Amino acid sequence: MPILAWNGGAIGRSPRNALTGTMELPIVHTGETATGTACGPSPGPSVDGPRRLPPWLKRQIPKGHNAALTSNILRDLRLETVCENAKCPNRMECYAHSTATFMILGNVCTRPCGFCAVARGKPDVLEADEPARVAEAALRLGLKHVVITSVTRDDLPDGGAEHFCQCILQVRARTGATIEVLTPDFVGRPEALERVVAAAPDVFNHNTETVPRLYRRVRGPKSDYRWTLALLRRVKSLNPAIRTKSGLMLGLGETVEEVIDVLCDLRDVDCDFLTLGQYLQPATDRYLPVARYWHPDEFESLGGTARQLGFVKVASGPFVRSSYHARDMAET
Repeated sequence: MPILAWNGGAIGRSPRNALTGTMELPIVHTGETATGTACGPSPGPSVDGPRRLPPWLKRQIPKGHNAALTSNILRDLRLETVCENAKCPNRMECYAHSTATFMILGNVCTRPCGFCAVARGKPDVLEADEPARVAEAALRLGLKHVVITSVTRDDLPDGGAEHFCQCILQVRARTGATIEVLTPDFVGRPEALERVVAAAPDVFNHNTETVPRLYRRVRGPKSDYRWTLALLRRVKSLNPAIRTKSGLMLGLGETVEEVIDVLCDLRDVDCDFLTLGQYLQPATDRYLPVARYWHPDEFESLGGTARQLGFVKVASGPFVRSSYHARDMAET
């Protein structure tokens, strides 16, 4: 297998981020020919093109009655999950283990992100009893670690911050579980961020999603890479005991060097946990196409680099998503 040796580049912009030696990344040949380098956007070190899934992205659906039980509890309590709405490939695995990521603030988002399968448009009014229903579901499912995310609600004065806060408080009161939130950016609303942090979630996750060059194309015109970093830094400054977390999707046209740049930026704002996963295009052409499929060996290499940079916990693999095995990551 050909090897590309990566020397230096973006790493080493500050002493604590310095790496020694070189990082070797495999260039995986999957067709008759493969050209280019592992740092190029295309063809790159993986299977190119979105038309056919590579073998490592094909797996059997887990069997068992727990998945049905989880679905029934969620349906009974009229709760949304990101697992269902975002068409997560791990949904059946998580449901089979009696876990799910709750999605609050409705099921319609006000942002037109190019990668996300969640419906977009004009959201419904908030349901005041939703925090209580989330807490009840967490209790019924026996969750020890509860992950709560949401759609983006630019239509609300506080972006839904108070609703997040109530969910945290009620879940903690009913279950005693550790709590992880995956929030929108609350762009331009620093007081909203402060309200969520004041509720003291154990883990505060806000995804970077992609590299700066692709930010507006992937996340839409209202999103700002600098604001994302500032948000994570602010969480730490408000409450250093909270573990911060962020994640990226790979396969949208980013380069290895750009990804490592982002990892360095995240460490510069003291981000603790990192997830790296493969972007998979939802069913229709309205979403961004997959530029390439990264090989599992590449995810392993990038995961190793992230650990060298100082991330406390790293999950890196094709099927990794923001809340995939979140309890394992939170148990430090």
